[in-house]
Amino acid sequence: MKKIMKNIALIALVSVIGAAFTTADIEKKSVKVEESEVVWKGYKVTGSHEGTISIENGTLNFEDDKLVGGEFVIDMTTISNTDLEGEYRTKLEGHLKSDDFFGVENHPTASLVFTSVTSSGKNAYDVKGDLTIKGITKPVNFTIAIYGSQANATLKIDRSEYNVRYGSASFFDGLKDKVIYDEFDLVADLKF
Repeated sequence: MKKIMKNIALIALVSVIGAAFTTADIEKKSVKVEESEVVWKGYKVTGSHEGTISIENGTLNFEDDKLVGGEFVIDMTTISNTDLEGEYRTKLEGHLKSDDFFGVENHPTASLVFTSVTSSGKNAYDVKGDLTIKGITKPVNFTIAIYGSQANATLKIDRSEYNVRYGSASFFDGLKDKVIYDEFDLVADLKF
């Protein structure tokens, strides 16, 4: 009986020590999609346009209050323009949703999956991720800042890598002042 009690005590001690050295649980915090905003801005020779796009769902993953991962799905059907009004706004939104740009009928969502996260300062992280647009996945790098239950990040994306060709000098010659630059910005203000 004494030997059995010693073995039970030894097993309990090993279990406690083993638990002390295991990785902390990862806490997945859901992004509050109704309170979060993603703003896009595209540039052309003669100016720029901007608007918003909605997050369908998203999570930021934390371990010991440090960001360690994240994953987002963007609802591409919600692309809207905020710098035009009336007929011009409606035309631009329709064109962005068409196959000339994001082809939302066949590709209603885009996604971003963090593949590595490295702390780069107080509340700041360098993120590498896989961005999928129109079924094409490419790596992206960006910085995200976390303050309490809020985060913000700015991504610069090259649309030509995702087969978004309309008005791109990378694909077409002689566009002159009709060129739409390949890079566009996404600015995300997230609440979780």
